[in-house]
Amino acid sequence: MEPLLLVEDKTELRAMLRKALERNGFRVEEAADGSAAIQKIRAKRFQMVVTDLKMPGASGLDVLRESKQADSTIPVILLTAYGSVEEAVSAMKEGAFDFIQKPVDLDHLKLLVERATRQQELLRENLILREEFSSRYGFPRIVGESDVMKAVSHQLQRVAPTEATVLLLGESGTGKELFARAVHHLSNRREQPFIALNCAAIPEGLVENELFGHERGAFTGAGNRKAGKIEMAQRGTLFLDEIGELPLASQAKLLRVLEERCFERVGGTQSIEVDVRIIVATNRDLAARVRERLFREDLYFRVSAVPLTIPPLRERDGDLVLLAAHFLETFGREFGKGQLSLSESARRQLHAYPWPGNVRELQNALERAAILTDGPEITPDLLPSIATPNRTESAPANLVPDSFSWEGSLEDVTHRAQLHVERILLENALRECRWNKTRAAEKLGIAPKTLLSKMRATGLEN
Repeated sequence: MEPLLLVEDKTELRAMLRKALERNGFRVEEAADGSAAIQKIRAKRFQMVVTDLKMPGASGLDVLRESKQADSTIPVILLTAYGSVEEAVSAMKEGAFDFIQKPVDLDHLKLLVERATRQQELLRENLILREEFSSRYGFPRIVGESDVMKAVSHQLQRVAPTEATVLLLGESGTGKELFARAVHHLSNRREQPFIALNCAAIPEGLVENELFGHERGAFTGAGNRKAGKIEMAQRGTLFLDEIGELPLASQAKLLRVLEERCFERVGGTQSIEVDVRIIVATNRDLAARVRERLFREDLYFRVSAVPLTIPPLRERDGDLVLLAAHFLETFGREFGKGQLSLSESARRQLHAYPWPGNVRELQNALERAAILTDGPEITPDLLPSIATPNRTESAPANLVPDSFSWEGSLEDVTHRAQLHVERILLENALRECRWNKTRAAEKLGIAPKTLLSKMRATGLEN
């Protein structure tokens, strides 16, 4: 939880109020005048502000205005002398929570602070789902009003101000990086870098170079020292997407960063200290990968202390229409098409489809429709063919061909059957995605390099 900011120019009174607040469980930071308070508010997030109204230089009213500009949910309690009650009432019209007269009744102050805390919790509830949050911090909006999204956002807001490592779970396309950015911007590190790295998109031999950087001469072509992503995220946040694809050797070095806050560059011997918060994400079952000895158990326990599961689109009742309206508004403005909307039949078509690619798939489908439309209404024929449900309860006719050999051990037959089924699924996905490997990997819920490996194993590489 963020600290409370106490602003009072009289040293003895400030010390007394601080002790009283700390006895009631609040972390307190002090400012000796309004100008110092304003600097602190600009540099850091606070739970609330308790400030004197009359001070040399910047007044309590200036502190109030700066607090509300930084975060409209911050409660501000004013301390007033006897003759300034009217000014305090005027300040409440500008957003102050309440005021208390001097000499301060400590029990009354405790009551006001507790009441302000409860109000702030209500105001901040599901803040990341509000448009004002995304516009304030400058990153894409998380759209949703479903109960599952509210529950996840509430959990995220509770963990964001801490230094805990967060594990984001969910299918491809659910928006895990967006939630990682929300954690960063709700933390005290929000003014520092946010660095993202997709572990599945990097060849295995280059992962450590990307993470840790290298020294000059570490390998052929390393003419200069290079900083890695961990070093670039110093004092900020490092987001590691698809952590399940990280090679075992790199997992051991990442564990050291988490536990000891230090690392060495590739080819280096000097230990470099680092202050970085790490957020990881995966669409894989990490516990299963631990059992398969593909993921270190100690690293799994280290990153899974705070797991948050981002729900798939099919479980977000009511959010589909909200997301569609949001994307159409964005694309209409971007492509100069004005206000776009879905026809009733198009809306039914979107609802009928399970969206295995989740929000990313919906966004791509509506972007294409917005480009192709000649009018303000999106009709079913403008939606891509993937938006038409194509479910079957029976297995494909060629699942087990007549030529399939049943000879050999159980292990041999099972391996041949697996390769055959994987080839069918891979080929179908690639054809549907017009041989776009990235989209096919998303559709199948696997990493791009896993797709390439399986294409080679099943003879589809060429």
